[in-house]
Amino acid sequence: MLVFLAMLVGGAGLWHSSNAVQLAWGANFGPATQDGQWWRLGSAMFLHFGVFHLAMNMWALWDCGQLVERMYGSTRFVLIYLASGLIGNLLSLDVHGGRAVSGGASGAIFGLYGALLIFVFRERRNLHPREFRWLFWAASGFSAATIVFGFLVTGIDNAAHIGGFLTGLLSGLLLLRPLDATQHVPWRGRVFAGAALVLAVGALIRLIPAPAYLWSTETRARNEIGQFLLEDRALSQSWQKILEDGKRGSISFDELAGRIDASISDRYEESFEQLAQVPLSPGLPSRVMVETLLHYAEQRRDASRALAEGLRANDPERVRAALERANRTQTLAPPAANKPANALPIPERKP
Repeated sequence: MLVFLAMLVGGAGLWHSSNAVQLAWGANFGPATQDGQWWRLGSAMFLHFGVFHLAMNMWALWDCGQLVERMYGSTRFVLIYLASGLIGNLLSLDVHGGRAVSGGASGAIFGLYGALLIFVFRERRNLHPREFRWLFWAASGFSAATIVFGFLVTGIDNAAHIGGFLTGLLSGLLLLRPLDATQHVPWRGRVFAGAALVLAVGALIRLIPAPAYLWSTETRARNEIGQFLLEDRALSQSWQKILEDGKRGSISFDELAGRIDASISDRYEESFEQLAQVPLSPGLPSRVMVETLLHYAEQRRDASRALAEGLRANDPERVRAALERANRTQTLAPPAANKPANALPIPERKP
């Protein structure tokens, strides 16, 4: 709740927050998480895409959490919650990789339902039959129905649900605390649960798919695109002013050519070299944009150089051809270049 309020103050929407906002606050996303930001597996547990998403999770946490905390104690409750959320998000990373931005607490909450089922089943002889049936089948029905619903509806991170639920089952068995303090949980069950958790985490880590690109590279590409577009607007204004000065005849052709080289050609060359330093992996979302702007910068540079050479040679035909070439290059910059640099063409997932 506190994180959600902080996000609202920071510009997030009440009913829905964009992928860009979620990423900025720590959502789970393969290219970012695998780019050394593994803390996102934990931070994503505290993020929500809107007030309805938050309200649903808070209701489920209240409904189940108070029972599980009484059954296991506060410390074990927290351990089950965190382990379920982390491992659920790890499975989500395996399944979705770079195809979705995910966030939410329900992976951890599903872990609480798993722990609840383990406890109730283990203590079924110490509970009233009606109480056992109500707790066990209500929790089982809710978990099963929600997971089935997650398979039918897009935008729900069922991988986090399933991973959290299975983790809750195992961690519930590992941390089980009998109602009767004189009884003891067989050590074989704890060993099995602990070993299964360790093996599962190891397998999930090994199965993480290689990211199609790294988020730091994509961020760098978007920054370079933004800087290039700002520079290009300034260069277009300089180009126009130089041409107007040339039409007035206030400076010689040689002076005009020198200004074009210094103010236009050289700066487009610098912009081209800056863009060319961005590593363009095949899966990089901004790759096409960078390649398009590289071609545009190259054409603008060559057109301005041809114009300067035509002016120095005092050759009207070369000057006319260079100006026509420069005008044609205006169509090379795509309209998409004006879109916000933080727009993400990837779906969101709400665990």
